[in-house]
Amino acid sequence: MELLHRPMIKHWITAFRLRTLPLGVASIAMSGIFAYADGQFSALIFGLTLLTTVLLQILSNLANDYGDSINGADNEYREGPDRQTQTAVISAEQMKLAITLMVGLTLLSGITLLYISGLSLQLIGLFLLLGIVCIIAAIRYTAGDNPYGYAGLGDLSVLVFFGWVGILGAYYLQTQAFQWRYLLPATSCGLFMAAVLNVNNIRDIYSDEKAGKYSIPVRLGRSKAVLYHWFLLAFGLALSVVFVCLDFRQYYQFLFLIIVPLLIINGKSVKYKTEAMQLDPYLKQMVLTTILFVITFGAGHLISHI
Repeated sequence: MELLHRPMIKHWITAFRLRTLPLGVASIAMSGIFAYADGQFSALIFGLTLLTTVLLQILSNLANDYGDSINGADNEYREGPDRQTQTAVISAEQMKLAITLMVGLTLLSGITLLYISGLSLQLIGLFLLLGIVCIIAAIRYTAGDNPYGYAGLGDLSVLVFFGWVGILGAYYLQTQAFQWRYLLPATSCGLFMAAVLNVNNIRDIYSDEKAGKYSIPVRLGRSKAVLYHWFLLAFGLALSVVFVCLDFRQYYQFLFLIIVPLLIINGKSVKYKTEAMQLDPYLKQMVLTTILFVITFGAGHLISHI
């Protein structure tokens, strides 16, 4: 089966959902910033970690495209961008094959990363198991029987895998050490990324409800989902403020507070933009705000260690 003949390349690029990839990159960038500040940065390990994360996120996006189409969340009521399996520009069989290939590439990259990491055999086994769990989680979000994304567990998954595992796990691969204090900014990143998902789920609340996809907005209702969104934004910001107060060296560490107006704009837009297509730009805005948070927080952290 030919997956890459010329007319289909643009459809595969769309299925990869490139605009979501910066979130995975942001997690690994944060881990690299912490490792560099602590004098233990490895460009090779950082690069391979970044590659593995991007492949894993593309795998998740492909599985999501396939799973939502098969399970009915991508239907005639959906008001967000069309998906490739839903519109049949990529068949379900082609998507399944692409998912299988992406699993292989992710494993290859991850195993190479562990091989050059210098970890003990016991830790390599532990991280390999963790990597397999990440792959299964990426696929099972919306694909397979009883996908956990349909039970409203997607936000928790984002917090765990983009926040805690993505940042603290990648930091450990470079330093072979665990710093509890980094749990605070790692959680901030995870909460901001969960806010990205929440914007998406509020946008799709009506089509998800019809499809039996019980995301948090479907379970809470729109008004309470907006309050939940404010919680993600406010608590994510507060945890990083606490981290800086506990680890204070210079006022540059508060540079990340420049994102406060952007968080307020996003929260107010989620509340007042009730049409799906009106809300869609604020999905991208939340992605960019999260990236700006990583850049400014990281810059302040690095400057404070000079």
